[in-house]
Amino acid sequence: MASTLTPEEKEHLITRNLQEVLGQDNLRAVLKERDLKIYWGTATTGKPHIAYFVPMSKVADFLKAGCEVTILFADLHAYLDNMKAPWSLLKERTKYYEAVIKAMLTSLGVPLDKLKFVCGTDYQLSKEYTLDVYRLSSVVTQHDAKKAGAEVVKQVEHPLMSGILYPGLQALDEEYLKVDAQFGGVDQRKIFTFAEKYLPQLGYAKRIHLMNPMIPGLAGGKMSSSEEDSKIDLLDSAAKVKSKIKKAFCEPGNIEDNGLLKFVKHVVYPMFKEGEAFTVHRKPDFGGDLVFAEYEQLEACFAAQELHPGDLKAAVEVYINRLLEPIRKSFDTDYYRELTERAYPAPVKVQAGKQAGGGKAQPAAAGAGTNATAAVGENTPDKLELKVGQIMDAVKHPDADSLCVLTVDIGGGERKAIVSNLMAHYTLEQLRDRFVVVLTNMKASKIRGVESEGLVLYAAGAEKCEALAVPEGSKVGERIIVEGFDNTGNPVPALNPKKKVWDKIQAELHTGTDGQALWKEFSLMTLNGDRVTSTLAGCSIK
Repeated sequence: MASTLTPEEKEHLITRNLQEVLGQDNLRAVLKERDLKIYWGTATTGKPHIAYFVPMSKVADFLKAGCEVTILFADLHAYLDNMKAPWSLLKERTKYYEAVIKAMLTSLGVPLDKLKFVCGTDYQLSKEYTLDVYRLSSVVTQHDAKKAGAEVVKQVEHPLMSGILYPGLQALDEEYLKVDAQFGGVDQRKIFTFAEKYLPQLGYAKRIHLMNPMIPGLAGGKMSSSEEDSKIDLLDSAAKVKSKIKKAFCEPGNIEDNGLLKFVKHVVYPMFKEGEAFTVHRKPDFGGDLVFAEYEQLEACFAAQELHPGDLKAAVEVYINRLLEPIRKSFDTDYYRELTERAYPAPVKVQAGKQAGGGKAQPAAAGAGTNATAAVGENTPDKLELKVGQIMDAVKHPDADSLCVLTVDIGGGERKAIVSNLMAHYTLEQLRDRFVVVLTNMKASKIRGVESEGLVLYAAGAEKCEALAVPEGSKVGERIIVEGFDNTGNPVPALNPKKKVWDKIQAELHTGTDGQALWKEFSLMTLNGDRVTSTLAGCSIK
């Protein structure tokens, strides 16, 4: 198809339904000479859902127009997103993203011969790219870097360096992928203008930028993988699709906050072949079928309240299932079922109540949790009750010069007396008011004649010990879990010292090369996903 198109027809396909184009004259100049080279990037974090059809519909347009399309899996960016997922998990997610994107584009009926996939780590760790990051940092101001990321990086009083680096990394991707244009949502605009300003200062060409509008989700706000009712999973059954569509926000006459209408405009109409139209099936008693050759006709009819929300929902349901059915079929194999489970394993929750024979707690796949792969056993960290505590007082142990007795507030009006050896590394004044990670379900025991009711966890280096640092903003009493072992909501019994459960779990606790607190490869974290850390790397945790 692309070989028969004029440059003007290719430009129409490339730019239709976009909210904004920066560099349209350059786009026309390229199309007069050759096909456009373009990239779209996505971080391999949350599970792709129905909203991914919006950028994929444009990728389909690019391919129809003969463009060479690169999809960048920003795995390094995904890792830097608070380091929420280990590399092993990101590798599986990258495989899942590639498989599901191919299935989506096949569902949209476009050839894939001019499509390629690249991972950020394929080139972003190279000497040349790293040098360019340093070069860029020598010309970019902190103000411009923060401003560029304002729409896509969480704004806090004390931002992480990763968020400040993010716009520069994305700008450099344009040069290292050797493309003419970058495609993204309009929320990326400040990053795009940042790239246009700073790439030429490194001697690189200014690129074209193509921006999609942001469309509302089913609930009326942004469609999010973390809000179950705002999105439809690409592998949802027809029954689940019906249920979620039924709950979708669809106020009579409202065309601005209507995620269903926007989906029809940006996904359904572009996939139609010549002569196809959007059809709303209705019983003759309710006026019979409605057929809309153009989207504007559909929108006007709904705005005039001549089309009932229930009829629009029923019609959209048909077209969504038409898109999803090929994806469901392609993923209905053992290989893809196993890939899906590895990339997005069911969260582990320990069931309350009686344990099965042998004393092992049985995992359940219900409820919210983390996405790390984890298997529950006798000596796994779901047996620990860890909390954020605050040391209210610290005094010397009456009978041991190297020990101190801490009074620790663990929330809920409860305080624990804990005997600790941290006095060898801190003054008593330094310990007071410090926020710490506390193991609260230790069986109380006497240490040199003083009863100790828990443990304050610390990293133990060869020459120095350091209390683990809780994430900034943590509150007293907040639970700390090990990634993949969310036991919140269930009673955690006291550890049995005779079975040495703590000793066996503690043997696998350590800090990683970046100082992150880990049990095996799983992070210690708050329920919000914020990590527990230490400045001491490669140490055991006691």
